[in-house]
Amino acid sequence: MLTILAYSMIIVFMFLIMTKRLPAMVALIVVPIAFGLIGGFGAELGPMMLTGIKNLAPTGVMLMFAILYFGIMIDAGLFDPLIRRIVTLVQGDPVKIVVGTAVLAMFVSLDGDGATTYMITVAAMLPLYKRLGMNQLILACVIMLAGGVFNILPWGGPTARAASALGVDVSTIFVPMILPMVAGVCWVLVVAYVLGKKERARIGTVRLAAQASIRQASNVSALKPAQASLAASGEMDGTTGQWIAHASSVGEDSTVQARETDTTDSDPAFARPKLIWMNFALTALLLGLLIKGALPLPALFMIFFAIALMINYPRLEDQKERIAAHAVNAVPVVSLIFAAGIFVGILQGTKMVDAIALSVIAAVPDWMGPYLAIVTGLLSIPFTFFISNDAFYFGIVPILAKAAAVYGISPAEIGRASLIGQPVHLLSPLVASTYLLVGMAKVEFGDHQRFTLKWSITASLVLLVAAVVFGVIPLVGNL
Repeated sequence: MLTILAYSMIIVFMFLIMTKRLPAMVALIVVPIAFGLIGGFGAELGPMMLTGIKNLAPTGVMLMFAILYFGIMIDAGLFDPLIRRIVTLVQGDPVKIVVGTAVLAMFVSLDGDGATTYMITVAAMLPLYKRLGMNQLILACVIMLAGGVFNILPWGGPTARAASALGVDVSTIFVPMILPMVAGVCWVLVVAYVLGKKERARIGTVRLAAQASIRQASNVSALKPAQASLAASGEMDGTTGQWIAHASSVGEDSTVQARETDTTDSDPAFARPKLIWMNFALTALLLGLLIKGALPLPALFMIFFAIALMINYPRLEDQKERIAAHAVNAVPVVSLIFAAGIFVGILQGTKMVDAIALSVIAAVPDWMGPYLAIVTGLLSIPFTFFISNDAFYFGIVPILAKAAAVYGISPAEIGRASLIGQPVHLLSPLVASTYLLVGMAKVEFGDHQRFTLKWSITASLVLLVAAVVFGVIPLVGNL
């Protein structure tokens, strides 16, 4: 009964948010309470919900002040030079922009912290996507795919959990996974290229004037009518830092139109160009302390937000205005975090998580025994989505490892296979940092899931195939 209740709750929740019957925040609160009442846990729901909220409270505080901090940095113009440089390098080509987003996200992901990856990459790239009219779902998708592959790093969390649960050395699990990770990185770049090509077909390209004139002169005759309207040229204003994009139609009955696109996202009234190096040093120090773990993340972001606010906007009125301006972004994200606390609290408090785990293990038939490494990899895709990493790695993986040992499959091989689902895991409503990503990228949670899910699944399958091809996990065990 509990197993049926658990699966029903998850199915109803996913249906409601992906079909937009309910917003994610409301569904996270209402659905688990309803199923908790159906299961007869009414008297116990209060303590369960409070426990879940308490567990996620530090994450909610961290995300709120992180959004406020990076909002202040954007207002002050810290990322403006970077955006201008990116515009110059990519020449306004959506393909280069999306691929560049993936590469940037990969580099930032090296610190192993998803929230940091999302904050830095979105803060740097979102203004460019908005100014060029690109689909912001692509931004969120590519960043998450990159983060999912790099989440396998030993300091990212899942690898350490798998090693601890199985009693093996972290390096024994991770080092062989480097080649599958390389394959995963290549796949992320392929996805970025494909999505970039679609955006190029939709909105066209903004190029530097000199290059555009040469390409237009040689390519106008080859353009189809539908493509002709997308040809564009432009130039960078070195004084204002604005990109002047001259969109022109070169088809029959062509007319020339001009539009101005500002590639920065900072209001001149709040920009602080004279403080750019101060803000850069402050942000570098923050990231350094974050990676070092000098203080808890919530405390770090609270402290540095207060310092950044005082340095850039010493007047009380300006401070209030900036906080109010970014509250629009912070409040929905933090609300989702606390709502997720209710979902997680009831899921764990009612033992629905345990029921799901036991049902999966019981459903694995004996004939699959020799293929348990592959089975573990495939199971990691849905199960790291529907339940937390802790529940999967400490509750399910050790049992799978014991069963696989009979067929000569080592715990380390099961541990590697258990990492396959990480690109999908980050899409889970149980992952707090995902709410930060959708909040900063200004996209709906359900839209993000629908758009990204197929690419995340393919990324996991690429990791699985590569792991088998490179001999990281066995296709068939030895009796």
